[in-house]
Amino acid sequence: MAIGIAKKMKEKFGDKIELNIYQNDSEEAKGYTLLSSTNVFVNDQLISREIALDKENMYDFLNNIIN
Repeated sequence: MAIGIAKKMKEKFGDKIELNIYQNDSEEAKGYTLLSSTNVFVNDQLISREIALDKENMYDFLNNIIN
């Protein structure tokens, strides 16, 4: 679910944000303590599951970042 929402947000916001999706065993995720198997990062900031799993919360969060 987080992956689908993140991909939709990347399409919507395009180059205005740096959005990455890392699984907890990926090379990029090694510097973080990750509690779930899939994690969403925006501009190198780990996004909480409450935001990442809710389309409206994610949209609002990203809108605040770019404005």
